[in-house]
Amino acid sequence: MVLNYIWIFFFAVAFIVALFRLVIGGDTEVFSAMMTSTFDMSKTGFEISLGLTGVLTLWMGIMKIGERGGAVQVMSGMINPFFRRLFPGLPQDSPAHGSIMMNLAANMLGLDNAATPMGLKAMQQMQEVNTRKDAASNAQIMFLVLNTSGLTIVPVSIMVYRAQLGAANPTDIFIPILLATYFSTLAGLIAVAIYQKINLFDRVILAYLGGISALMAGGVWYFSTLDKEAVTVVSNVASNIILFGIIMVFIGMAAWKRINVYDAFIEGAKDGFATAVKIIPYLIAILVAIGVFRASGAMEVVMSAITRGIEGLGFNADWVDALPTALMKPLSGSGARGMMIDTMKTFGADSFAGRLACTFQGATDTTFYIIAVYFGAVGIRNTRYAVPCGLIADLAGIIAAVVIAYLFFA
Repeated sequence: MVLNYIWIFFFAVAFIVALFRLVIGGDTEVFSAMMTSTFDMSKTGFEISLGLTGVLTLWMGIMKIGERGGAVQVMSGMINPFFRRLFPGLPQDSPAHGSIMMNLAANMLGLDNAATPMGLKAMQQMQEVNTRKDAASNAQIMFLVLNTSGLTIVPVSIMVYRAQLGAANPTDIFIPILLATYFSTLAGLIAVAIYQKINLFDRVILAYLGGISALMAGGVWYFSTLDKEAVTVVSNVASNIILFGIIMVFIGMAAWKRINVYDAFIEGAKDGFATAVKIIPYLIAILVAIGVFRASGAMEVVMSAITRGIEGLGFNADWVDALPTALMKPLSGSGARGMMIDTMKTFGADSFAGRLACTFQGATDTTFYIIAVYFGAVGIRNTRYAVPCGLIADLAGIIAAVVIAYLFFA
């Protein structure tokens, strides 16, 4: 229901803004640009889905091997005490626990191509025990919000863009991003916990969160001792070794149990192809709405209003130059990436706005894209409170990014 209102809002506001530009401003190209964006974004949505097909086919097959060989169950057991409290609606022996853990781990390592199939598998496994097939369950909402918070330990792609655009030290945004995304994840977790009445002061939850925090602090300390070339090399090598190591563990455990590994892979791969096809209409729907909103100039209107409001209150508005990235990130990952690059080109990669735009890019994730893909894959239409909780996580990440950027770069 929330997505319905958001979808209508994007089109209605875009039409009003475009009509104003035509009648008052004499812009005869605005409606042409909006119609062009509908075709372009429809094509983009299909191309994204097409690109996902191969990746989903591969990783759904790998996940099926992990299920048959018992590796997913082993991972579920390791994290079960923590997830049993965060996802009380899931059965203790559900394979979704292992899929959730692998998805979050892949996201933290910046391995988006691997994280998405694992996340979709987790959603399907949670859907199997969902009593209302058209409405998101509590477990699915918690999982989705943890994804939208964008927890990332190694933001390799952002550092690469900074290097390409001439940053003196491309890795100087590493610690700010890590801190901002941590606060975003924490805010999302707390928001969902309040809705679901989960006791976050439970000793097990505090122990796991404390351990994760210590692990992150150790990662920050280790990477802070490396130079920029070493950070990129170590993060790339470690991420890919971990990922390929998971594949080998899955295959090895399945082979040890005398499972037909090839047949298991084919069975899971078929599910991946079907899932990719099912995503297409949901993805195109949200991308077209976003494209129309951008093409109409509505985003520019929002930016101008925010700038005037901040300056009118007497606050420093330097951070507003980077705000397009933050506003675009929940809507479109590629759009936000374009905004980040444009900000660095306009103001400089080492400018305050350039560094803050990079921090925004790493602090949150594409909330509406994730909702469209993950819920669309299992046919959920009633998202309940997933959108507001996801946006709370985004807002916390944005605020944290601004504060941290002033501490590190101002």
